[in-house]
Amino acid sequence: MSKQLIWQERYNIGVDIIDKEHKKLFGILNRLFANEDQEEKRQWVCQEGIKYFKEHAIKHFMEEETYMLSIGYAGFETHRRLHEDFRKNTLPALQKELMRTNYSIDAIEHFLSVCAGWLIGHTLIEDKAIIGQISSKWSELLPEEEQEAMNQTICSLLHDMFQLDTRMISDCYGGEKFGKGIYYRMVYATEQGEQWEMILVFEEKLILKTIGSIMHTGSETMNVMLINVVRFSAQQFANRVQERFGSGKLYTLKEENLLSYTRFQKIFERNNPQFTMLFDTGEGYFAFCIIASKFLQNDRVISLKVDNAVTEIQKYLDKEKTVKKNRILVVDDSDFVRKAMEKLLDKDYEVILAKSGLSAIRCITLAKPDLILLDYEMPVCDGRQVLEMIRTERDFADIPVIFLTGKTDKESVAKAVSLKPAGYLLKTLPPMEIKKDIDDYFKHNKAI
Repeated sequence: MSKQLIWQERYNIGVDIIDKEHKKLFGILNRLFANEDQEEKRQWVCQEGIKYFKEHAIKHFMEEETYMLSIGYAGFETHRRLHEDFRKNTLPALQKELMRTNYSIDAIEHFLSVCAGWLIGHTLIEDKAIIGQISSKWSELLPEEEQEAMNQTICSLLHDMFQLDTRMISDCYGGEKFGKGIYYRMVYATEQGEQWEMILVFEEKLILKTIGSIMHTGSETMNVMLINVVRFSAQQFANRVQERFGSGKLYTLKEENLLSYTRFQKIFERNNPQFTMLFDTGEGYFAFCIIASKFLQNDRVISLKVDNAVTEIQKYLDKEKTVKKNRILVVDDSDFVRKAMEKLLDKDYEVILAKSGLSAIRCITLAKPDLILLDYEMPVCDGRQVLEMIRTERDFADIPVIFLTGKTDKESVAKAVSLKPAGYLLKTLPPMEIKKDIDDYFKHNKAI
């Protein structure tokens, strides 16, 4: 099926001159999509189409900026900078890549996906803001109002992106895994070197059901095109958050990365994000994390750039294509035990880690495991209490729980067994014996 952008009524912002131009840009991209696979036409069509798209986009930017000035739009400078960056940096870099590769399929795919992503994100988020969704800045809020203001802003932005009624379900997201996710990291900096970082987490099914329907690719799995749309929509999202809640300093995007869940988890634990929120859209979960400058630590992650974006995105997608495995949640307050269990099990199982009872309950809610390995002795909320909470929830009650315990005396073992878990494992056992016991459990109780 040929890729096509489907114009939807929700893209209309109610300003006739802007809405008409958006429709034209959609039409130009669709004509390019229609010819991207025709080798004999590809170069000429793309050269002409790109020229036309560039000229038309610049004309549209001028008209849009004129309108914003005419109504005294408060976000004009931020919006104008986005136009300027696309015109002076993004489009020329993409053109160079096309010429350097002699209009290769990959380069054309990258050009089209970037343009589509930028256009969809810009239309759904930035242009929606023109018609009046401006919130107060952090500096104008009382401390107790900040959380609610951010909650409302993000819900509004997510509604603009996905047209879904969104609600915040946690104001202290702990980095737990939910379903299959896309972990997109953006590092912003001033000219003086000040940095802050934003990580947006999208459940994959949310993207497929929303942006996937816009792209009309007929694909039921993530691809390079969809990832690029997510990237550029996320950047528009971040710019809008920055404008509404920033310090007034000019931060620009310096680095962007796609992270595996394991990488995301390590960054999360090491940098301890100062602001985290978890949202439910009704079609999938979304998480929002901010790490302040003074807490940032350098990470060796390959940054997405024009000349490596397609390759790196494809590598990311290839790594994320995993055979379905039984999902095990390991709950233990010891970093050493969690990491040891992860290393022992992650080859044959999908492993999720939680360091507290609260985090465990949230993990179970977001990504129902096939088996829980639960530390019997934990501070604040011990294994017994966690098991009781699990058993009282109808949706979780049937999840098997195996206790992990370091105590070998008969009295302690008897207490653990009295709660009727699916089993118990001594932490003192040799690692391969623990692994064998878990393998044997699944052999006799197939979850998949």
